[in-house]
Amino acid sequence: MIREDLRNIAIIAHVDHGKTTLVDEMLKQGGVYRENQVTEDRVMDSNALERERGITILAKNTAIHYKNETHPDGVKINIIDTPGHADFSGEVERILKMVNGVLLLVDAAEGPMPQTRFVLKKALEQGHRVIVVLNKVDRPDARAEEVVEEVLELLLELDATSDQFNSPMVFCSGREGTSSLSLLGDGTDLTPLFDTILDYIPAPAGEPDEPLQLLVSSIDYNDYVGRIGIGRVDRGTVHQNQEVMVVNYHDNHPPVKTRIVSIYTFDGLTRIPAESAKMGDIVGFSGAENITIGDTLTDINTPEPLPFLRIGEPTMEMTFSVNDGPFAGRDGKYVTSRQIRNRLYHELLRDVSLRVKDGDTTDNFRVSGRGEMHLSVLIETMRREGYEFCASTPKVLTKEINGALCEPMERVIIDVPEESTGSIIEKLGSRRGELIKMDLHGQRMRIEYVIPSRCLFGYRSEFLTDTRGEGILNTIFEGYAPWKGDITVRFTGSLVATEDGESTLYGCYNAQDRGEMFIDAQTPVYEGMIVGESPKQGDITVNVCKKKQLTAIRSTGADEALRLTTPRKLSLEEAIEFIGDDELIEVTPKNVRLRKRILNTELRLKSQSRKKK
Repeated sequence: MIREDLRNIAIIAHVDHGKTTLVDEMLKQGGVYRENQVTEDRVMDSNALERERGITILAKNTAIHYKNETHPDGVKINIIDTPGHADFSGEVERILKMVNGVLLLVDAAEGPMPQTRFVLKKALEQGHRVIVVLNKVDRPDARAEEVVEEVLELLLELDATSDQFNSPMVFCSGREGTSSLSLLGDGTDLTPLFDTILDYIPAPAGEPDEPLQLLVSSIDYNDYVGRIGIGRVDRGTVHQNQEVMVVNYHDNHPPVKTRIVSIYTFDGLTRIPAESAKMGDIVGFSGAENITIGDTLTDINTPEPLPFLRIGEPTMEMTFSVNDGPFAGRDGKYVTSRQIRNRLYHELLRDVSLRVKDGDTTDNFRVSGRGEMHLSVLIETMRREGYEFCASTPKVLTKEINGALCEPMERVIIDVPEESTGSIIEKLGSRRGELIKMDLHGQRMRIEYVIPSRCLFGYRSEFLTDTRGEGILNTIFEGYAPWKGDITVRFTGSLVATEDGESTLYGCYNAQDRGEMFIDAQTPVYEGMIVGESPKQGDITVNVCKKKQLTAIRSTGADEALRLTTPRKLSLEEAIEFIGDDELIEVTPKNVRLRKRILNTELRLKSQSRKKK
């Protein structure tokens, strides 16, 4: 049976190429909103962090209804908006199992980028049909004809079949809500895009009368109903209150019987309760407590699992520990090891790319993820929920392959003004980067490197300085390669406070001659807290609480001559990149501070001298 009344598609692209903005327009023109309804931009980015950072973190489902001359009764189009950042690429891999085709979005100015290659490769491997959508064709610097050639070259590189290579191309402006099948055509709405989806993306096909098979491709969580599995009904029909077997293709665990309590279908921006769903439908369901991505719901009498991609392994690890600093407990609502442990293990219910293990002591936990962005989003989320803890510097997770120690590598694609090329090549060369290729696009140079993941720690802020804020740096996991040896990636030291108290104008004025400050006057500090960056390797101790001594003769305006340079306020990502092995980030709901592991100056210096010996 073929469900001509249904299409299942995913929108995949590199970060910032306009997926969520295009979905906004598809919802508006698909009749989800009333004509006079007030709407907000990027409505699919419902998470506060997503809206602030301008990125999609979690894949989300929506659906529209569209009809044309060949489908007068209307077709329901299930749309899945996926993340574009490489750290969340695990979401994209899983989502592709739910759909029959993809819209590959490519920026008409930037062209194919690292994540474009990654997601397109995964889609082609699964045999999906691809509609290439060139977005932002109205940009002043758009180079649509060249980008079309680059996309075709990419399809050839990735061994696309002849059918996939001849994919239709649609030229869009997601912001304006227009599309055209011709580069020179002036589109007025998204009708050409909708028609292409209906004509080119295959309708779901299967056996509606056979025993049930439903592959879980995504997980949501609700405090009231627990885990919510999301997947496509591959075969048969699923009913509310139905008893099913949970089996997994890769695991040898025996099937587990469970009951589906409720079923939801997706329509517009809402989940609609349903009594049943049939072959081809994308549904959410609750009731199966320990359901996870990759599990298959089957009929009780025929537990036949469906094959599924294994979740990609984490490449980076950080240690979360209880805050033991002098300011512990001032800001945080949840500060004990038990509360932090429960929250981290609770996160595993939502995020299957994350790994959490108990540490060497009861006060610390090892948290592994797909990259700095992945872990920083978790830290920021916990901070906003009222948690207070310390986080260590990130470390890469190594593997032993054929008897050799191997480390994760990143493919780095850099787009910079031509005059910045020299400093980029010099810096990445010193960090053991291997130059793959260089291309000139107008006045900008595109440089491609393969470099050890650990060598990128601390480089992004340096990169922005070297390119005067005009450079674009994108990375994606490349694979494992033999260990490149010890590499120095941090060439600066820290300015460390020597006293508890409140920083003074006089103390900060004297300290700023030693390096760049992170704090201003009248900031509470403690011994061992990092208050700035030294331009040379090695730490410098400073007393930012020092007060000017009173004298018998003193002019009233003596302190007015002291002028402080504006301190550099580090964001969470910058703090993660900055800290060294002997330093920690103190994360509280109101503050992000940097500190030494050993706060006492004397004990710290003794420890450093022992290590040198």
